[in-house]
Amino acid sequence: MKQKAIIFLFTLLLPIGAQAHAETSQIAYPEGYRHWTHIKSMLIEPGHPLENPFQGLHHVYGNDKAMNGLKSGNYPEGSVLVFDLLNYKQGGQTIQEGARKLVGVMVKDSNSFKSTGGWGFEGFAGDSKAQRLAGDGGQSCYACHASQETSGYVFSKMRK
Repeated sequence: MKQKAIIFLFTLLLPIGAQAHAETSQIAYPEGYRHWTHIKSMLIEPGHPLENPFQGLHHVYGNDKAMNGLKSGNYPEGSVLVFDLLNYKQGGQTIQEGARKLVGVMVKDSNSFKSTGGWGFEGFAGDSKAQRLAGDGGQSCYACHASQETSGYVFSKMRK
């Protein structure tokens, strides 16, 4: 049920346009991203403003170019950041990973994604490498990331 709510949110926040769909379809599933640099983890619990649809355990990964961008503040073309969102379960004074809710992807390509700050956005449902969620060309993702313009539209920061 929650996965359907996520799909509904991503597909209905903004109208689907032919150009936006063309931009979205350029984003490939990020094969091997769990072997990239792990940037951070975070848990969103009930009551957080982003609870629906992002409640869960987040892991953020970056490729080498994205890591250079995190360090310098200037993301080079080809930077890729991945947001791996999982359900979680609590028990025995622990919080453990549950099933994957989605894999979110940001790809820096200023020529292809002019309307979204030079970043392409896509989401893949659950463990699927084909079921895409950002049917609006990433506009709904960008609407939130626009608040981070001074940091290259990226929320994550390097841990000191």
